Amino acid sequence: MAKIDKLFEHIGDFGPFQKKIVTLGSIPLILFAFVLVGVVFLGYTPDHWCWIPQSEHLQEECGWTDLEVREVTVPPLLQSGTFSRCERFNVDWNKSQNKCNDPNWSLISNETKLEHCSRWMFDKSHSTIVSEFSLVCERAWLADLNQVFLAFGFFIGAFVTGYLADRSATNICISGVGVVLSPWYPLLLTFRFLQGFFGKGSWTAVYVLVIEFFGSNNRKFVSMINRTFYSAGMVIMPGLAYFLSSWKMLQLVMSVPCILFISYYWIVPESPRWLFSQKRTTEAMRVASNIAKYNGRSLPPNLPEIILLDEKKEVNPVSVRDLFRTPSIRKNTLILTYAWFTSTIVFQGLVLRLGITGDNLFLDFFISAVVELPTGLIFYLLVDRVGRRSLMAISNLIGGVACLAVPFVSRDFAFLKKGIAIIGRLAVAIGCETLNFANTEMYPTPLRNLGVSVCSSASDFVAIVAPFLLYRLASIWQELPLFLYGVMSLLYSGLVTMLPEMRGVALPETIEDVENLRG
Repeated sequence: MAKIDKLFEHIGDFGPFQKKIVTLGSIPLILFAFVLVGVVFLGYTPDHWCWIPQSEHLQEECGWTDLEVREVTVPPLLQSGTFSRCERFNVDWNKSQNKCNDPNWSLISNETKLEHCSRWMFDKSHSTIVSEFSLVCERAWLADLNQVFLAFGFFIGAFVTGYLADRSATNICISGVGVVLSPWYPLLLTFRFLQGFFGKGSWTAVYVLVIEFFGSNNRKFVSMINRTFYSAGMVIMPGLAYFLSSWKMLQLVMSVPCILFISYYWIVPESPRWLFSQKRTTEAMRVASNIAKYNGRSLPPNLPEIILLDEKKEVNPVSVRDLFRTPSIRKNTLILTYAWFTSTIVFQGLVLRLGITGDNLFLDFFISAVVELPTGLIFYLLVDRVGRRSLMAISNLIGGVACLAVPFVSRDFAFLKKGIAIIGRLAVAIGCETLNFANTEMYPTPLRNLGVSVCSSASDFVAIVAPFLLYRLASIWQELPLFLYGVMSLLYSGLVTMLPEMRGVALPETIEDVENLRG
């Protein structure tokens, strides 16, 4: 594996070419953040109450507003101080001649009956998918499927497009626009699945492609820039959602820019590491020559020797079984899979939890995203000083302890409660970034893209059940999910200490290189 790194030492492993490539490869992560967490704003449940057939007539005859109509047609919930969202008074308002002057006439009788709603009125400040398709009351569980189908697309795409490393920007754009144009909810879910399916392989392939242009001492720079762009997308997201009151317009803004990335097919070359591993030496030499020229360097005089040594090795097709065939790679795969599983369920749970705390969704999300913004920089400063294993272990230990501590902080100390939760989310975010970075280093070049796709597919699988898990546990007690997140994070913190430390180690080129790494 030292041969390819020696080649990059000659042509430049941290020059102008690498900085251009990492910038191009990071820009799509802004849109990835939109797609991944956009459901918090696209699919949240706005204030709603029962619609009655006479509501428009009452507004015209009595001059009432929507809220005034609600006060006299919907029963109050005295314990919570709110109103029923699924029931209304069963009253014929046409029978009262004095309803405008005495709107409470229907409540005089104790025999006033209630009936379930068939239609609803929604808060008109922001439209969402929930208000578009009336996904409330007995249909509320259907709203969870929005993120579930996206995650299912990620999960399937990890196995299918993981082999192809397809740049499918057009398909991502089309599926995103299809969500907006869908007149039926099942069709919308189909397009959400396709959005995840095509997006997974593309975003994974771009990350792996970019990192293979860098030497071992500078790979962390890729993760820092990637994370910074992703975090910037998280910061931008609540602003867009606040000012774009229509969910359809918000979805278009998040989807249409993907079409610009079609140009990457011509401006981003294939990785020389991968081309050499596939014995496509002519193409690899051409790309290496272009990199050297861009960096103001020249090809090494012994390049033919490097090529001849590599060409003596046979290239075998790879499959998922290769991730479990040898002891070290099998151990790495199992631990990394659990790490992805836990990282996603905890991080996504903490993000989605913002939508059920009853506070200002836009402001809380913005504050959390701003605090998370330095994640990439913190990772960059610590990953080589502390090491991959230690940073993953420490960050998840902090995140786990924070999750376990929040339920015990009284609501009277709301600022402290939010502060601990935000620190926990920042720690989990640092752990996620370190995991994403370390995952690419623990597989040889032929297995790298597949290894990252398969291990991270655990995050896509858990994303399918995460919304159900959060909302069902929170229905018992709002803080209950935090106990689960805390325990899972502490277990993760212990398991990652069994992985090999890749600090200062060149990217492995063969399975033997990985097996020879020290644990």
